[in-house]
Amino acid sequence: MPKHDRHDQAEIWSEAEFEQVMGELSPKMRSLFSICYYTGCRVSEARQLKAEDLVGDTLVFRKATTKTKRTRSVPIHPKLREILDAAQIPSRGYLFPGRGGQQPITRQACDLALRKACDRLGLRGYSTHSNRRTWATRLDKAGVRLRTIQDLGGWSSMAALQRYLEVSEEEKVSAIGRL
Repeated sequence: MPKHDRHDQAEIWSEAEFEQVMGELSPKMRSLFSICYYTGCRVSEARQLKAEDLVGDTLVFRKATTKTKRTRSVPIHPKLREILDAAQIPSRGYLFPGRGGQQPITRQACDLALRKACDRLGLRGYSTHSNRRTWATRLDKAGVRLRTIQDLGGWSSMAALQRYLEVSEEEKVSAIGRL
């Protein structure tokens, strides 16, 4: 069941849907949500990134900003690199500063921007967590070991990760067909 009124799980993006939504967002929000989409991070982790967290071809999510309180590093995808290079992100301090510049943009502002973009496109059931679910599901379907996905995404347990993975009806039918 798709997410409705903040209940149930967020929908998984198709590539086309993600691109449509990105086209509706400001460059700042496009950069932030692209980080979520290509690293599997939570929106709260992306919004608190600092320029110092871009280390070569790696994004470092500091333990102070992660839900599990463990630092993790994720290689930067080539498409994300292009987006970040094209964006006018600060070279010091928060990559996504809020209004005063001293604090990061709020989670609520990020959520509102995404909901407005989805509403303009008539997309329902998506949330800031759609990026994380899409990332984990795509890696799983590509055959990436679950332990690797868990480590990159910062899930505290395999059980926590598995709740994020989408299993389609076609996959279920195919599984039964292999008996």
